[in-house]
Amino acid sequence: MQLFVKDLTVIDFSYLCPQRGIVGESWIVDILLDGSLNDQSMVLDFGRVKKQIKAIIDQSVDHKLLVPSEHPYTLVTKHENETHYWVDFVRPQNSIHLFCPADAYAFIDAPEIDMAATVAYLHAVIKKELPTNVKGLELNLRAEEIPSFYYHYTHGLKKHDGNCQRIAHGHRSAIQIFLDGMRSPAWEQRWSRRWQDIYIGTAEDVVAKEHMTLSTAAQDLIDSQHVCYSYLAEQGVFELALPKAENEVMTADSTVECIAEYIAKEIKNQEPSHDIKVIAFEGVGKGAIGYA
Repeated sequence: MQLFVKDLTVIDFSYLCPQRGIVGESWIVDILLDGSLNDQSMVLDFGRVKKQIKAIIDQSVDHKLLVPSEHPYTLVTKHENETHYWVDFVRPQNSIHLFCPADAYAFIDAPEIDMAATVAYLHAVIKKELPTNVKGLELNLRAEEIPSFYYHYTHGLKKHDGNCQRIAHGHRSAIQIFLDGMRSPAWEQRWSRRWQDIYIGTAEDVVAKEHMTLSTAAQDLIDSQHVCYSYLAEQGVFELALPKAENEVMTADSTVECIAEYIAKEIKNQEPSHDIKVIAFEGVGKGAIGYA
């Protein structure tokens, strides 16, 4: 007997890629369970699937940075305080460096992060928590079908009281732009290219290299072509250094509300005679609308 749940959850996360850098992503999760009926004449109660298994998935990868621990660029070092890790991703000329609490990462035993590696990681975590009557588990990850333009972005929200405070989590997000009420595919394309794989930071979190808690590798690799961020949030100290070419700094926080307003104002500067409306998504099915 098989039990399935479509659209069980959406995982919003970022991952390290040797070609693209830090990539923000949003994947929809479907699940299929195979097993015998229990004493309730069920494979597993839908309420338990939606609550327990969704929680396991969210705790394992949602709002985290997925690190390909078997890639040769990846260096992982535990800090002496036992709560934080350094992750150095030593891409030639474009290295990325993080210092974060352990819960901000998901270390995937694979040379690269893709759906297959992530499914294998989640399968192992979930399987341990299933009752004995459930013999089979199938996970399916898929990206939202977006018929128009979109971008991948990574950010962190230090003022957030939940996991959004983690400095390197992200989203794959659609964007819709209107000039005087008319949809503008040209402007949507420009922003999808500008923010193809972007880190969006906040100006007040930018610091000098000397003010960061750096690993030995980072001390030698961070140079004038990097931008450095550091902040203290409820979950601990978060720090990130990445190439300036893969970064955009906003004066405001990088909430989706501020992002929508930021894009609208940027377009307004170039289209002063038009009324601008921007619908900026944050992952799947949610977002904000900005005007200028």
